[in-house]
Amino acid sequence: MEKKGLFINDVSMRFDLPNGGFVQALQDVSLNILAGEIMTVLGPSGCGKTTFLNIIAGFMAPTGGEVVLNGNSVTGPSQERGMVFQQGALFEWMNVRKNVSFGPRMNNVPKAETEERVDHLLDIVGLSDFKDKAIYELSGGMQQRVALARCLANDPDVILMDEPLGALDALTREKMQGLVLKLWKDTGKTIILITHSVEEALLLGERLLVMAPRPGRIHKEYRLPFAEMGVGADLREVKKADGYADSREEILSMIWDMEEEIMGRTEEDA
Repeated sequence: MEKKGLFINDVSMRFDLPNGGFVQALQDVSLNILAGEIMTVLGPSGCGKTTFLNIIAGFMAPTGGEVVLNGNSVTGPSQERGMVFQQGALFEWMNVRKNVSFGPRMNNVPKAETEERVDHLLDIVGLSDFKDKAIYELSGGMQQRVALARCLANDPDVILMDEPLGALDALTREKMQGLVLKLWKDTGKTIILITHSVEEALLLGERLLVMAPRPGRIHKEYRLPFAEMGVGADLREVKKADGYADSREEILSMIWDMEEEIMGRTEEDA
């Protein structure tokens, strides 16, 4: 019986340049993510984080290796894999309810079932009183809640998040971090979240990957208790837990050293 989960097998990505050169964005990345895990991905600029996520989403095909979800090779986009972007990528001309119901309507889900699903999701993300509001009437945090609900409406096995909270103010971001953990625990979905914030990666990742600079590859993996501790808890208190500060400093130093290496390469090229 095929094991449920996401399997990245020796994935590489090379971009050829017009001048005959090339950029090796990813090199031989292998990773097994079991169903229901939440993983965060960190790394210096240009290490291939977004490329990695886009390959899993099926937006681009790797030049080497393959991605397998629940026994099936990923060959293109599918509702099994939902994406939440830094900006919600919402339909501005639709209200909240219509945005969230878009996927089920496109899949011909019966109207009554769609309405029930949408009402349930808007309740979960705290937007029941805003279902008839236009997108432009919502704050940035509310728009990201709509984006999460719209993603969940398709009932994906895997939720992919590319800097989903990066544009939010500090207080809203903390509230959204708590919501992500609640959704992870309540739905049992597999979640992969890219972030540039070490603190966010520590709080939201029971697994945390640090990627090395180009060619992008896994430099180090951590298994952490803070995501489990943070479900329904005050995240500021979680940051006081044993091991949090030490892990934060270790990872910050690691990424700082990588950025210094990249800057050194750039200066040499110049």
